[in-house]
Amino acid sequence: MYTQMILGAIAGLSLFLYGMQLMGDGLQKVAGEGLKGIIRRLTKNRLMSVLVGMFVTTIIQSSSATTVMVVGFVNAGLMTLAQAVGVVFGANIGTTITGQMVSFNLSQWAPIVIAAGLVANMLTKNPKVKEASEIFIGFGILFIGMSTLSNSLEPLKELPEFTNWILQYGSNPFIGVGIGLLMTLVLQSSSATIGVLIALASQGVLPITTAVFIIFGDNIGTCTTALISSLGTSRRGKQVALFHLMINIIGTIYFMLFLSNILVNVVESIDPGNVARQIANAHTIFNIVNVIILFPFTNLLVKLIQMIIPDGEDEEESITRYLDKRILVTPSIALENTMYEFAAMAQETIQALDNAVGAARNRDKKLVKKALENEKNINAYEKAIVKYLVEISQQKVSAKDQQTIDELFSTANDIERIGDHAENIADFAKSIIEREIFLDEDTVKELDGIYELIKSGFALSIDALSTGDQEKVQQAIQIERDIDKLKIEVRDKYMKRMNKGIASAESGIFVMDLLSNLERVSDHFRNIAETVERLKRPVIVTE
Repeated sequence: MYTQMILGAIAGLSLFLYGMQLMGDGLQKVAGEGLKGIIRRLTKNRLMSVLVGMFVTTIIQSSSATTVMVVGFVNAGLMTLAQAVGVVFGANIGTTITGQMVSFNLSQWAPIVIAAGLVANMLTKNPKVKEASEIFIGFGILFIGMSTLSNSLEPLKELPEFTNWILQYGSNPFIGVGIGLLMTLVLQSSSATIGVLIALASQGVLPITTAVFIIFGDNIGTCTTALISSLGTSRRGKQVALFHLMINIIGTIYFMLFLSNILVNVVESIDPGNVARQIANAHTIFNIVNVIILFPFTNLLVKLIQMIIPDGEDEEESITRYLDKRILVTPSIALENTMYEFAAMAQETIQALDNAVGAARNRDKKLVKKALENEKNINAYEKAIVKYLVEISQQKVSAKDQQTIDELFSTANDIERIGDHAENIADFAKSIIEREIFLDEDTVKELDGIYELIKSGFALSIDALSTGDQEKVQQAIQIERDIDKLKIEVRDKYMKRMNKGIASAESGIFVMDLLSNLERVSDHFRNIAETVERLKRPVIVTE
């Protein structure tokens, strides 16, 4: 009996967690653009941040995941601590939605919901419909898991030893909090802990007077994921994780001292005799009341956090700022963050070209050195971006986001190859300096003209990535065509000057090499522009 009960409970809990994950993945895919928009438009209004936290947590089905993501945002500098604490407050409320859902016995409808989702998934080729179908399938599996978990625990009500243990030890506030903390620490999901409590309550073996203390511990236990995730982040990231823990500990303390009996009376009056609903309501009311009470003291709590973990400068461990693994929990937002790094990589590339061409024009060895340093940074950017894109593609991403990822791989390669050509030009500059080779004035002016076109075309291509401006795409493509013609013209003019003795044959080798590298740079920025032309939309919007 015990073996069957344990295996059944494990199976039910596994289905519950899988269904919750599948439903969350489906919601993220459908709401991906909305998630990006709501985070991007986040204001310093702390109340708005609370609503954002509620919305995001409802979508991704985990307050821990939301807080971990916020730690990543703060660590990357995309969100201030003032914005983050509001999102954390909202996450605590948003996580109660799952408990509210499973407290209603909807298992009889689960097979119908799953069937509807499967039929929709099989009969349509529309990516959006397929993604939406995952929500229904996950929803149904979640309730089947809940039903399996509840039924497997039925034998417990026939065991007086278990019910006596619950009544004897579970009613002790500190033991109850410890049980809730441990359960959430093991399951890594406050929703799963609430699900187990509701399953026990449905079998009549867990009274609300015991469950309420376990709920308090559950809210503390859900902070551990963010705390662990904050290790190795900036001080701001650690401050967010500690704030999450602090507000839940404070809430638990004053509820245990003053409000636990009131909370029990309120939920019993709302749903008399239905302990499952009482547990869900207690979880929701605790978090809502905690936000209402502590929200006015946010500034004071933030100052306390800053006293414990003072602000200071953090050592930079990577050339990138925004590629935080904590944000992978929301792939659409993680994908958007790569564009910030693409912008930084593009800026580094322009600096590399400026330094390399400047070194050749001004015969400056210092600029050669700077250009080579720029090229190393470009390589580091590409390596980090490509690795992060691979990690994003391993998540549950929408068809549109997967198409974007595929395009960005080639874009990263094109920008890196431009960096390689900048390195070639820097080596060329170094050679003409060391070998005392001089370029005639007309050649320098002609090369400058080509380079100005290159900077313009490259800038248009990078801008088109985030705006989708087809006019700029066509301008970049036309510039590449103009450069192809200019290359031939400049080469021919140089040959004529060389025949007249104005330019030297020795410098001609380097001029031809320089022209070739500049022309290839234009090929790569055209590739970037054609990506946007092919998609007929921005690769990813960051504005």
